[in-house]
Amino acid sequence: MAKKKTSKGTNEPVIENRKASHDYTITDTLECGIKLKGSEIKSIRAGQVSLAEGYVRATEHPLEMALLAAHIAEYPPAGTHRQHQPTRARILLAHRREIRRWAVAARSKGCTIVPLKMYFVDGRAKLLIGLGTGKKTRDKREDLKAKEAKRDMDRAMKRF
Repeated sequence: MAKKKTSKGTNEPVIENRKASHDYTITDTLECGIKLKGSEIKSIRAGQVSLAEGYVRATEHPLEMALLAAHIAEYPPAGTHRQHQPTRARILLAHRREIRRWAVAARSKGCTIVPLKMYFVDGRAKLLIGLGTGKKTRDKREDLKAKEAKRDMDRAMKRF
């Protein structure tokens, strides 16, 4: 499930993909713009987005990046004729050299590009994407143990 916060000083939500940090080790990040329709922007402002099942595909021929399988809910006040498809492919906006670099990186074994966070900058929707390698079950267990140990240390320090 996406975690919803608000941006600094505004009422616009910040949608996070917490599942991505649990399932992947993120090595690199990039902020991209997104090509959206009007009803999609309204839904994003209302926080009706799920990035958990989404992923990004970067291709060199043609040179583009697209956000796939991310769910942006329909915006009911838009009516039926101006509605968008909830899980359609959305083009990501980035420089050519960045798209090329990410496409090459994503081709390596075990790497995938995952959406991490969606937020607004100067009224425009931005998507933070990360290059991730899948975690094994034992890695996830180690992360949970480390998190619990840190929580126990914080509790102990609070008592003193």
